Amino acid sequence: MFKKVYLVLVLAAALACKASPSKPVKVPGSNDLQPDEQQSVVCKQIASMISNYNYKKVDLNDSISEVVFNRYIKLLDENHSYFLASDIKDFDKYKTVLDDDLKAGNLNDAFYIFNVFQKRYIEHVNYSLAQLNKNFDFNKTETFVYDRDKLPWPATQADMDAMWSQRVKYDLLNLKLANSDMAKNKETLKKRYQSLLSQANKLSNQDVFQYFMDAFTEAIDPHTNYFNPSNAANFNIEMSRQLEGIGASLASENEYVTIKTVVPGGPADKSHQINIDDRIVGVAQGKAGEFQNVVGWRIENAIALIRGTKGTVVKLEILAAGAGAGSKPKIVEMVREKIILKDQSAKKEIRTYNSNGKTVKIGVIAIPAFYIDFNDYKAGNPNYKSTTHDVKLILDTLKRENVDGIVIDLRENGGGSLMEAIELTGLFIKTGPVVQVKDTKEQVEVDQDDDPGVAYAGPMGVLVDRFSASASEIFSGAIQDYGRGLILGTQTYGKGSVQSAIDLDRVLGSPIRDKISQLAGGGNKKVSTGSQNTYGQLNLTIAKFYRISGNSTQHKGVSPDISFPSLIPLDKYGEDTEPSAMPFDIIAKTTYTKTGDFTGVLPQLKKLHDQRMSTSDSYKYMLEDIADFKKRDAENSVTLNEGELKKQRDADEKKALERNNLRRVALGLPALKKGQTKPKDEDLDFVKREAGQIMTDYISLEPKLTSVTPQ
Repeated sequence: MFKKVYLVLVLAAALACKASPSKPVKVPGSNDLQPDEQQSVVCKQIASMISNYNYKKVDLNDSISEVVFNRYIKLLDENHSYFLASDIKDFDKYKTVLDDDLKAGNLNDAFYIFNVFQKRYIEHVNYSLAQLNKNFDFNKTETFVYDRDKLPWPATQADMDAMWSQRVKYDLLNLKLANSDMAKNKETLKKRYQSLLSQANKLSNQDVFQYFMDAFTEAIDPHTNYFNPSNAANFNIEMSRQLEGIGASLASENEYVTIKTVVPGGPADKSHQINIDDRIVGVAQGKAGEFQNVVGWRIENAIALIRGTKGTVVKLEILAAGAGAGSKPKIVEMVREKIILKDQSAKKEIRTYNSNGKTVKIGVIAIPAFYIDFNDYKAGNPNYKSTTHDVKLILDTLKRENVDGIVIDLRENGGGSLMEAIELTGLFIKTGPVVQVKDTKEQVEVDQDDDPGVAYAGPMGVLVDRFSASASEIFSGAIQDYGRGLILGTQTYGKGSVQSAIDLDRVLGSPIRDKISQLAGGGNKKVSTGSQNTYGQLNLTIAKFYRISGNSTQHKGVSPDISFPSLIPLDKYGEDTEPSAMPFDIIAKTTYTKTGDFTGVLPQLKKLHDQRMSTSDSYKYMLEDIADFKKRDAENSVTLNEGELKKQRDADEKKALERNNLRRVALGLPALKKGQTKPKDEDLDFVKREAGQIMTDYISLEPKLTSVTPQ
């Protein structure tokens, strides 16, 4: 179904090579960023595709325009700390024209708003730098309101200056509490503010375009998204848990692109010439390529040069860690390879429990996402990287180690590949439907597991939380509907929509690219973009999925069989908190045969769980943490009186240490002294421990109480 939809999108695309935008308005004091012809074409194309093919079928009208406008202003200045009230009044004229701008590919209005924002940003940071010449009185009774999203925008420049003066005072006070040397503190803060200015001046028109497209797509629905080329590359790395490059993570430090980690076995590691904190000052493509100096570059742009297709050569000029800026860099030549991000893949551990003198072993498999290497999959590589392949290997290992049951940990797993959710479910059932998908024509497709093989037939639980979403909800919902396993944790996110990832290079072909290059005066100049595409990627909502029982997970998510209090605020995070989200609904259930039914054992399991929680110090501390978070979340200001703030901080620090030690003792771990760091691999995850205990209870129940028959 999705291949057909993709084909329709590509074939039906009505392309315009040149829009006729209104004349851009210059904003003195900003970097006066302006859109290019390519962004105009992409904008118009995205507007057309969303209008015609998005599942919600939303008309771009004045009503939507106002939603886009409000979201755009919020993205730029959610805390009401940059724009003046007069700026917002000036922008009012755009409230009902952004829909027309989007359809015409006119980005001038959106860029004008951003340039005003950048002007204000630069003004306020420069004002903050000037404030460092002042002497502040930290004995005054004064309060800084740091959370301003519910307050009006400052009415005058004097109001804005007063607010920023307080912010500078708060930043200095924070440093003063740690170090009494005010001259050094001011120098530290000066460097921090100068770094903010430097980063602001590195913003490009791609950043502005991304902000505006985010405001537009999220006004339609929360999961239709446009990714510019660099963000598209990062998204696909997340999906595949692989990348093609040198095998090193990079960060920007003091204008240098700096090596922060090296992947074992990758090209950087095998070169034996690259170390942590080395700095990359130049990048060249191929053996004969010319070096481009990357000092002062934005990290995303430098990464785009360093990444690239496996098998190709990249040369780096490396300044060793600690070497002076004038030192001669060494040249390191490497052949790019495919890098598997093992730290971001499924992992296992085995936990042991005692049940009436008998040791019970529970295997825990943590799955961070439903990932797949689509390129390898499409190429027919049988060993393509995927969640299902990794979990199957882990299950084989756990069975050899004779575990009595398993827990699949999907907490904070935001989803990923729909296909992987289906394939993973298939590891635990023989055959049958896994999910139903309804498209824009109201046609329902039932996606099945057709493989009769079962990788694991023993007792299982699935641990979820509020950030378990999308593919996580498909999997946990199917496991619950089949009665195949116990769902433990909190209500899930509630994302019940399906997105198709559309490579806009496939839609906007080479003739359009050549035309854009001519219009932009690009000539024949080629710019290396590593593994990035040219136009970016659109993740378009094209369908809605439903459980095999007929219920949508949209809005409501999956409700656990045994619930835990949520550390994540349910009223702040979740699909039901998104204004543009689709509603919950129900379709007809599909035909499937349950493999078990926990109805008879759940009361007993809940009783045992509740008995433990009633006397559990860990559970009590978790409830206190939730209450403390709600209290802190309601606060929006802080004192600027040094004595009062120090007293408050000392009390908070003492309370945190005491609370942490109480948690540790409750889990059988030794208390820590002030300043002592906890051991690296220490596990304080009480919820995971209790999930294993619930599975131990289930395994230990008498057979007559167990209604589930393993397949």
